Amino acid sequence: MTSPTSQARSSNALSRFQLFPFAALSASYFAHIGFFNPYLPLWLKDLGFSITIIGLLTAVQAATRVLAPYGWGWLSDHTGERVKLLRFCAGAALICSAGLLVEGSVVWIAVVLLLMFIHTSAMMPMSEAALAHLVSTDQGFDSRRYGRVRLWGSLGFLVTVFVAGAWFEVLGMQSFPAWSVGSLVLLNLSVWWLPNRKEAVHHDEVRPSVLPVLRQRSVQWFFATVFFHVLSHIGIYVFFSLYLDEAGYSKTMIGVLWAVSVAAEILWFFTQSRWLPKFSLSMWMFICAAAMVLRMVLTTWAVEWLWALLFAQVLHALTFATQHTACIALLSHHFPGRLRGRGQALYASIGYGVPGVLGALGGGALSEMWGLSSVYAVSIGTSVLACVCAWQCMHQHLKHQVQH
Repeated sequence: MTSPTSQARSSNALSRFQLFPFAALSASYFAHIGFFNPYLPLWLKDLGFSITIIGLLTAVQAATRVLAPYGWGWLSDHTGERVKLLRFCAGAALICSAGLLVEGSVVWIAVVLLLMFIHTSAMMPMSEAALAHLVSTDQGFDSRRYGRVRLWGSLGFLVTVFVAGAWFEVLGMQSFPAWSVGSLVLLNLSVWWLPNRKEAVHHDEVRPSVLPVLRQRSVQWFFATVFFHVLSHIGIYVFFSLYLDEAGYSKTMIGVLWAVSVAAEILWFFTQSRWLPKFSLSMWMFICAAAMVLRMVLTTWAVEWLWALLFAQVLHALTFATQHTACIALLSHHFPGRLRGRGQALYASIGYGVPGVLGALGGGALSEMWGLSSVYAVSIGTSVLACVCAWQCMHQHLKHQVQH
């Protein structure tokens, strides 16, 4: 007869075994993002494009996040075939990335990026939905196990952002397309390691709608908070490397500054189960928005002081890692079961798609008129708005607890 202790050990081992493929997927996906997002603007600059064109081309990624994730999320919710869809998206993105190896016009690069991003933008919402399902128990969302998986994504990002920075500093930006293809090869290998487990779909059941959830005031304030918070972050995602390059920092130091922010988020993901219970999830979102205000102030007014930039990058542990975990946990609460994929897709669209388009296009226009520092000055205002929305979100959650 098996003892309870040995059963628990077996269960833990099984859970760890199930989580390994998701850790590999997270590592390879963010390894791709770790070099692609920070250095795409520098590659485009190396090709001779203006900041306005760079803003337009980087906005393509955000534009695909407006509609594509919801379409893929709807399909995954209604078929249960998340893994097969992830494999298709990874393979299609790899084939499309080969187009970057061909010299072409702005239109050609835009089309290649569009086709790539239509598929890669769908991967994280679907994998996050599958992972959230796996780490959720009868007691709720398991932030400890989620953090231990997600930190591998941060490690993947850390390695490539640092190594690619040193590589491009010595050898130039010409090899950027080859890095794109190579990183997507690794992503495809990790996707095929995922267990091909289809989630149960009962076609005779009434399909749940997201509309009743979206009518809840707390959910509306949640998405408003995410919108303004990520909009404040777009200056980092799109223009930070250009901003540092203009300020005289080397590509190696640019990589170091990116790496510092990721090291901070790794530390948070590893220890978050210790800190998250100290406040409610909505309170954490307010704290993260307040930290964003401070980060944008330092980035705007202290760019010439390396120590200030290093501290601002350390705040990434709050402005991204903590905020992201709080969002995933709240999404798992508001969008359970067969709503999970669409909840994650709405998070990608409202949180990263629309703000990404507005931030990239608006940031490009602001940079042309008043310089790159103006992007971060405006981000101070949007992060203050995120604070206001987070406060309202927290108030709605407290009101709901009192009523129930």
